[in-house]
Amino acid sequence: MENQFFVDSAFLSPEALEKKHRLETDPSCRKNHMEYLPGMEQIESDVCHNVMAHMNSYDYAKYTARDVRAALEHETCSVEDFKALLSPAAEPFLEQMAQRARLETSKHFGNNVYLFTPLYIANYCENYCVYCGFNCYNHINRMKLSMEQIEHEMKVIADSGMEEILILTGESRAKSDVSYIGEACKLARKYFRMVGLEIYPVNTDEYRYLHECGADYVTVFQETYDADKYETLHLMGHKRVWPYRFDAQERALRGGMRGVAFSALLGLSDFRKDALASALHVYYLQRKYPHAEMSLSCPRLRPIINNDKINPLDVHEKQLCQILCAYRIFLPYVGITVSSRESAEFRNGIVKIAATKVSAGVSTGIGDHESKYSGKEADGEQGDEQFEINDSRSLDRMYQDIADEGLQPVMNDYLYV
Repeated sequence: MENQFFVDSAFLSPEALEKKHRLETDPSCRKNHMEYLPGMEQIESDVCHNVMAHMNSYDYAKYTARDVRAALEHETCSVEDFKALLSPAAEPFLEQMAQRARLETSKHFGNNVYLFTPLYIANYCENYCVYCGFNCYNHINRMKLSMEQIEHEMKVIADSGMEEILILTGESRAKSDVSYIGEACKLARKYFRMVGLEIYPVNTDEYRYLHECGADYVTVFQETYDADKYETLHLMGHKRVWPYRFDAQERALRGGMRGVAFSALLGLSDFRKDALASALHVYYLQRKYPHAEMSLSCPRLRPIINNDKINPLDVHEKQLCQILCAYRIFLPYVGITVSSRESAEFRNGIVKIAATKVSAGVSTGIGDHESKYSGKEADGEQGDEQFEINDSRSLDRMYQDIADEGLQPVMNDYLYV
């Protein structure tokens, strides 16, 4: 599948081209990815240390079939059991893992599957992340919706029956500042019962402001927990600062958010270690903030133009299924979201086993919901998409397909009183 994004030398000035080349070829030209930039809040927390100690010492080759059987027999899954379930030794036990995961899902979530849709309100970005369609060096149609346009998009989505929305922006404070995002949250509260955010990480007081504007939860992808690999993929911008991104969910919880979501982009680095770190990130924060709702996503890297620069590591569907089953067994109370990056067939199957939430009626472009929902020609300009989706089913189709599997589609599980 071809990707639409490209770097056009005519789009960049000679100075920008030279800077881009230096960033790619000379690590000494890049800022230290472990040092905070001015204005970034630092918090005291032991979560990062605990997660990284486990990830860095994880030798998944040492686990055997005996370890996997023992993990599946234990009533409660320990960290060591979880490591065994993520290991290659567990691959022949996928059916047993799926049965155990299905039991845990049924026990804690019944037969419910929750539905939401994303709304991208801007795609300007100040980061140079070599794998992302929004990165500042890609020649794409950039757009930022006005409040009037945002409300129109939200009304189109709400009229379809959707009750939960996830608001996304590119990572640009200059083009999408916290005040702009807050106003979008206020509009969203008029139309939706649940409002999520997937934006650039911010400080605790800014998360508190966004919560007061109507946001319920925050999603942040660490992309990869391998700090060395992270350095080679994030060459410029605030996103380059690895520890500030890691602590984003904890700052959001301290700012009053009801829930937080976590993920690595599987395929950027060693997927077993990234899956371990993602789940342990949840595990340790659960113990510090037991009142909070937490969830995991599990996106795989989609086709991009810079594959030759990042050497993506393929994660096959069986391996993804193994990760999801291991997540469910280890973290039975945590929501698991499977994105539209995956096929309809895979998502139809995994919601019967481990996943509890799926997106529907998805667009990763800017300002195009009306054209996608109604088939009408769009009236105004549109912004390009971040990545190619695989499952493009409408809400109605997704709802019916879930019901046909004997499951209960749920539009909202939370009421403000």
